[in-house]
Amino acid sequence: MDLSLLYYGMQWLAGFIAFVTIWGWLPLDNWWVRGVEFPRIQIMVLGIIAWIGMLVFWSEWQWEQWLLFITLTITLAFQLRMVLPYTKLWKKEVQNAKDKPEEQVYQLKIMVSNVLTPNDETQKLVDLVKQKQPDILITLESDEKWEKALHQVESDYPYTVKVPLDNLYGMHLYSKLELIDPQVKYLMIDDIPSIHTQLRLQSGRVIWLYCLHPMPPSPTEADKSTTRDAELLMVGKHIKENNQTAILAGDLNDVAWSKTTRRFQRISGLLDPRIGRHFINTFHVKYPFLRWALDHLFHSACFTVVDIQRMPSVGSDHFPVMTTLQYEPEEADKQEQNAPTAQTEDIEETENKIEEGKEEGDKVSKEHAEYD
Repeated sequence: MDLSLLYYGMQWLAGFIAFVTIWGWLPLDNWWVRGVEFPRIQIMVLGIIAWIGMLVFWSEWQWEQWLLFITLTITLAFQLRMVLPYTKLWKKEVQNAKDKPEEQVYQLKIMVSNVLTPNDETQKLVDLVKQKQPDILITLESDEKWEKALHQVESDYPYTVKVPLDNLYGMHLYSKLELIDPQVKYLMIDDIPSIHTQLRLQSGRVIWLYCLHPMPPSPTEADKSTTRDAELLMVGKHIKENNQTAILAGDLNDVAWSKTTRRFQRISGLLDPRIGRHFINTFHVKYPFLRWALDHLFHSACFTVVDIQRMPSVGSDHFPVMTTLQYEPEEADKQEQNAPTAQTEDIEETENKIEEGKEEGDKVSKEHAEYD
């Protein structure tokens, strides 16, 4: 084999990784910029290969090779900083649940599943729900077909909110725990719902639950991430301003390390139970190397973590994910110290983004109305 080909191949890969990383720093909402936030794990792996490859195939470097290697090192360090918090190498943001006497244990199991509207393998999810018995089931992309299929589990879930839609943004909420004054809201776009409700825990404490599924930035859906970002930040701002104990869950069509999701955490004060544990990559089921986490759960500091698991495939392009939390209000003060804090810039950017999102949402709503 001609080693010079490998040497120049490593240089090309290094240049590509550096370019893609720097491209993602552009302050634009367009999908062709924000899209590079998704595959950070893949970019990091390729960057490590390029970095090692340049050293292995070292020759008499000119200043161009040195500049490329230094740039690659800086951009690779950035990618590592974004990804490593979601591994065991980082400090846990949320503590493990403590062992307690059974009568003092109040746990909450929440399953989130983007079912994929055209997916006809409805029985797989039904069987999974019957087996795992979550306290809360949130389905995304669920239409009337899925609503009919889920009738099989409704006897176990006396509280429901049903929004069957055939536009890929239907949403259903099934709960064993009492829902108080549940509301369906259309925060940014007229045909993309979210569910906002209070939830009475086993302990009697009432908290808030938000179920979201904003439109993703992509060439086939939204040209920009503006409405997605604004919806998430609007809910985060509402949670903080009203000092709510809350859980937010759903397919956010964003990754945990994006600038918007990290800003959401700073604005809302909610914690991410994946930090210090492991990735929960839920999309895409069929392409193992091209997977990232689109389905999320964030919660207030009064909860600790029992378990987070990616569930078996139900025929969708997303894996379901189930998170088991334990209500431990005595740990709230300690865990609040782990919550990221909003800066003045975050508050200003949030206000601006919400206004931009409303304007973009009006535009998209009109486009959808004309299309229908």
